Amino acid sequence: MSIIGTLSRAFKHLSTPLLPDDYTYLVNPLWSRRSLRGQIESVTRTTPTTAELVIRPGWGVPTDFRAGQFIGIGVDVGGKYLWRSYSLTNAPKPADGLLTISVRALEEGFVSQHLVAYAEPGTVVRLAAPAGEFHLPQPVPARIAFVTAGSGVTPVISILRDLTRRGVSSEVVHIHSYRGEEDAVFLNDLRNLSATSGSLDYTLHEWDTATATRLDSGSVAEMIPDFGQLAASESAFACGPTGLLSDLEESFPGVKTERFAVDRAGAGTTGGTVDFGSRGTASVDGATTILEAGEQIGVTLPHGCRMGICATCVQQLSDGTVRDIRNGDTFEAGERIRTCVCAPVGDVSFDL
Repeated sequence: MSIIGTLSRAFKHLSTPLLPDDYTYLVNPLWSRRSLRGQIESVTRTTPTTAELVIRPGWGVPTDFRAGQFIGIGVDVGGKYLWRSYSLTNAPKPADGLLTISVRALEEGFVSQHLVAYAEPGTVVRLAAPAGEFHLPQPVPARIAFVTAGSGVTPVISILRDLTRRGVSSEVVHIHSYRGEEDAVFLNDLRNLSATSGSLDYTLHEWDTATATRLDSGSVAEMIPDFGQLAASESAFACGPTGLLSDLEESFPGVKTERFAVDRAGAGTTGGTVDFGSRGTASVDGATTILEAGEQIGVTLPHGCRMGICATCVQQLSDGTVRDIRNGDTFEAGERIRTCVCAPVGDVSFDL
């Protein structure tokens, strides 16, 4: 019988109008049956705009993830939890049970700016279980190619750390693009790995856009001539800006890509009122997703990746029409939709 279960039953009839979680929080803020939680153990500024957060997961949070996956983190800002997803940067099954993410403060990113500026040890955050399909196949290919740009290196650093820890002897060639060494996250880690990679045959190609043009598919083909063959055999991976990834996907069919942001197609489309039943309504524009509309009024919907991948956020649309902001596809009443990538086209409602 778990401690959580014992405490929950003990307080079941005594806690009204509060919930048992409100009391267990006083004993240990990481004990909860309503939500997965974690506590920030340390914060390290790794570049002027980036911070590494080490998080101690609470009860129920899985640490047996696959290298390359991301985790959702909910931050209390003004009494509302705002959610974003960040790639895990440590290797799976950490001996100390801790999880690590790297957060870059983006100009348009309220949550990332908040975490980099204000996160401190002891802060309790909400977590979503690790998810994502950006990981190596099994068995590990004999030759692997990575192309990363900027903070797109974060899922790959987890994969590289995992391969090194496991003593894998694959040949890995990696092109990493960044703009100026001062703000290049994990650059020293990559250089050290290139110099002392152990059984892993690791080669790093650096591409500094402060002194060179933007990286494109032509440059990738010059540095890794067999990139196309590796992509076709599910052994080529890329993570970075949308423009680069689209170029690589068009030039090298089969390359596995990871996008950190949703392309908001048709942002000028008229929005509408989103009715969440007894939980409230929100009026938003055509570029605001159903998930974001709920967060604006304190309605937290289930979600994970916020990119339309994991399907954690799926809800049935009761009335109206929504549009997938990634590609413009529309969905009508009665269909199940991904709230993290769908925005209202006129008034819509959900029976929650």
